[in-house]
This record gives sequence, structure tokens and C-alpha cells, in this order.
Amino acid sequence: MVTATQTPRQDGTVGTGATMFDANRLLFLRIALIAIGLTFIFGIYAGSIVWPSGWAWGHGHSHYLMMIIGVYATLGVFLIIASKDPYAHKSLIWFTVWSSVVHGAIMGVQGVTDPAERGHLVGDVPALILVAIVLAVLMPRTARASA
Repeated sequence: MVTATQTPRQDGTVGTGATMFDANRLLFLRIALIAIGLTFIFGIYAGSIVWPSGWAWGHGHSHYLMMIIGVYATLGVFLIIASKDPYAHKSLIWFTVWSSVVHGAIMGVQGVTDPAERGHLVGDVPALILVAIVLAVLMPRTARASA
């Protein structure tokens, strides 16, 4: 049983300093990192094929699209790696949070100001903001327990 003085450890066990909520938060963070990682690896390309007006910027062939898919697929691989030990990868996770906020905000402004890109306001813009919110909410608020 987990008490209020126990902290989740990397191996999934619990030590001193945290609550059951913290242990669940760590589990949900790991699940979210895997889901977001897989979405970054496979979902951005799939979204640009299935729903180009919500996921692919510009019109016709774009070198930008392949570049952004490459960057996000790489980030996705590292988010999956981070899921094994989120405490050891806090800076990567916070980078994902803040870069998603900034990228989503810039795309949001572009979607509002360019009528041809309005579909993104219900596509990749809210998706990135959702990624940022989920990861920020699930990030541990306690220091890592010494094993």
C-alpha cells in the first residue's frame, strides 16, 4: 500500500515522499510519452495524407513537410525512450511542452491570418496544445527519490 510519504521510483516501486496520485501520475506520464511518441513518429505523416488541410501546410509538394516529419519522428523516438525513466529526461519532456506551445501558437496565428490555412485551427494546432497540456499536467512535482 502506498502512503502519503512515498515517492514513485524509476522501477515503478514507491519510496518516501509521494502519494498514490504521484505513482499514478508517473504511470500515466509513461503511457502519454509512448502514445505521443508514436503519434509523432507515425501520426503526422498519416494526418497529412488523410487530412491535408488540417495537417499539411502549404499547397502541393512541400520540402517543409518532409523536414517537419523528420524532426517530429526523431522527437517521437526520444519521447519513447524517455518513457522508461521520465525523471532522467525531464528537460526533454519540458522542451516538448514548451516547443509545442510555441509551435502551436505560431501556427494558430498563421491559421487565423491566412484563410487557406484555417483547417489547422481544428487539426495540428489543438493537437500540439493538447500534447503540451497533457505532458505539463503529468510531469512529476516532487524530486526524484534516491534509490
